[in-house]
Amino acid sequence: MSGTLKSIGVIGAGSWATAIVKMLLNNCDNVNWWIRSENNLEYIKEFKHNPKYLRSVELNTDKLTLSNNLKEVIANSDCLIVAIPSAFLHTTFSENEIQTLKGKVIVSAIKGIIPEFNLIAGKYFHDHYDVPFEDIAVISGPCHAEEVALERLSYLTIAAEKENIANWVADQLSCRYINTTTSDDTYGTEISAVLKNVYAIGAGICHGLHYGDNFIAVLISNAIQEIENFVDQVHPIHRDVKSSAYLGDLLVTAYSQFSRNRTFGNMIGKGYSVKSAMVEMDMVAEGYYAVKCIHAINEKHQVELPIVEAVYNILYEDFSPLLEIKILSDKLS
Repeated sequence: MSGTLKSIGVIGAGSWATAIVKMLLNNCDNVNWWIRSENNLEYIKEFKHNPKYLRSVELNTDKLTLSNNLKEVIANSDCLIVAIPSAFLHTTFSENEIQTLKGKVIVSAIKGIIPEFNLIAGKYFHDHYDVPFEDIAVISGPCHAEEVALERLSYLTIAAEKENIANWVADQLSCRYINTTTSDDTYGTEISAVLKNVYAIGAGICHGLHYGDNFIAVLISNAIQEIENFVDQVHPIHRDVKSSAYLGDLLVTAYSQFSRNRTFGNMIGKGYSVKSAMVEMDMVAEGYYAVKCIHAINEKHQVELPIVEAVYNILYEDFSPLLEIKILSDKLS
């Protein structure tokens, strides 16, 4: 990416995308916002609220350029923050016949793996659209969209190889209720954000099975060790997994009432089938897709991931949650 970043676009219209738009409107004179649904787009224009997500957030439409033409939003934006579920990313770009993202900075706010290719978003954009790794950034938490809507103080980490890109994106998001830090560990923060959703499902399953806080605390302390072992194996650089981008993001996703992955796991623990839990939630739990992809990726690396394997067995092999967590409990320390 050469030159100065000036214009910014957001791709997606879910709760996290809406929260990101809310943050950006504190600092940007204009935000290009791609919204798939024409009905939702027109609703936001008229009523200044997203009709489906974070309805309490009032949006300053004078600063928004709304469009359901993805090519148009890409063309008009130097920097694109992509915030759509990973399961729909490839389909979205394929359906819109996107040929190139040349010269664009891509910021992943996806927190999932693209299931068709078992790739994190940064690697997907590099492999399929020739975006240089130096032009890719990652937004990580701990930060729930619902607390952004309530303007409760939250923290974001922006990871990028280029310090100037990380700083620029951080400046666009930082505001009274958002503190930002930067990092150069794009791979580690992105894969950690994927894994924490799997562990949040595991925590939810345990809660649904009536395991208490004591057990779940042990589960999560083992989970951060699994994250460290996995990211160190697949991308061995120095990192401190006790920092907020890793441990903090894991904790909030595993414990928060707003965590859809924990909610999904809780329903599985209570006896819901995967399909019925998804239907009732009417939202995407990224960890469901992520655990299958991590399981496949780990066939190559062979890192010991007993919690990941337990969640995979429950969701994809139809193992009994009660028995699988009992077996897992004997492996934790």
